[in-house]
Amino acid sequence: MNDKTQIITMLREEFNHWEELLHNISEEQITAPDFIAEMSIKDVVAHLTVWQQINVARLEAARYHREPEYPEWHPEFDPETKEELAKINAWIYESRHEQPWSDVHQEWAERFLRFLELAESTPEEDLLEVGKYPWLKEYPLSAVLLGSYEHHEEHLEPLLTLLRQNGKLYDGVE
Repeated sequence: MNDKTQIITMLREEFNHWEELLHNISEEQITAPDFIAEMSIKDVVAHLTVWQQINVARLEAARYHREPEYPEWHPEFDPETKEELAKINAWIYESRHEQPWSDVHQEWAERFLRFLELAESTPEEDLLEVGKYPWLKEYPLSAVLLGSYEHHEEHLEPLLTLLRQNGKLYDGVE
């Protein structure tokens, strides 16, 4: 995909799908343990929120012409390596599991909207040029946008499927 407008539209639609889902199920459903892989929907949203920090840092780096300033994570983890994903995800769960749903949802929404704001303000040529940002290696900045979309989709589809199977999804939610 090589059109900024299309990518932004996809991201806005993804945000709206999540918001629609989250507003049409109860907090009890959202916080129920063992919903998917021993995580609640709240835990999944917290997981997405923490990973979105990386994406926001990359877009801010592009905007301000600097290296990404990643959030302070557990010092032994490098979020740039795939080898540590399981450890990082376990750490995210442990560090966020006790947060109240209202805080998790607010932070997720604010971070996603900040991500969209940064994406919209980035010139299309900066999003699409391969190799423009050395810290992205052979990828264009648009890969960050598409990665966020895919990560949210990766978690949305199983949630929708389980809610439908359990008869807990209200009509009108796609």
